[in-house]
Amino acid sequence: MIIQPSAALSLDIVQRRRKWFAGFVLAILLAFVASVRSVTAFQGQWHEGVEALGVALIILAIVGRGWCSLYIGGRKKAEIVDHGPYSMTRNPLYVFSFIGAFGIGAQTGSLVMGAVFALAAFLVFLRTVGREEAWLAEHFGATYEAYRARTPRFWPDVSRWRDAEELVVRPALSQSAQSMPGGTVKQDGKTKE
Repeated sequence: MIIQPSAALSLDIVQRRRKWFAGFVLAILLAFVASVRSVTAFQGQWHEGVEALGVALIILAIVGRGWCSLYIGGRKKAEIVDHGPYSMTRNPLYVFSFIGAFGIGAQTGSLVMGAVFALAAFLVFLRTVGREEAWLAEHFGATYEAYRARTPRFWPDVSRWRDAEELVVRPALSQSAQSMPGGTVKQDGKTKE
């Protein structure tokens, strides 16, 4: 009897490979940035304006990724999250990563470098998303296929926004959440002091 390997790789293996590949691409990009200089004709306000845009986009990416994490934290392998930012795009964490990558590239003062960084992030995550989608389809079947049919892969469709009445935050490290000072924590549908 021959055992067929799963069509979808383990999500842990996919994540590990993505991190190694992302690190490799980042090293190449940093080497590239080290060799790039701004054109002197664009020094001054234009250059500083692009850098300021980059900082704003990095902040937006940090806040956006935090917002998305509130919705998916502790649920990634347990259920299909389809409300909040996940109602507009299936991959909002990656969308905010593209925005942040553009911001990092823009720190050179170049919109072109911002676009190169965003494109590199897109290419790194595109392969990862394909593997994650295969895993989700295998583990959640029709539920995931329905979500996939109605929700764009990357480009957010704000007209699809929907939210739950209540957002229950499920931190991955439940012991840390329970021991945090400052009141109650709602975890797994139960309020804890």
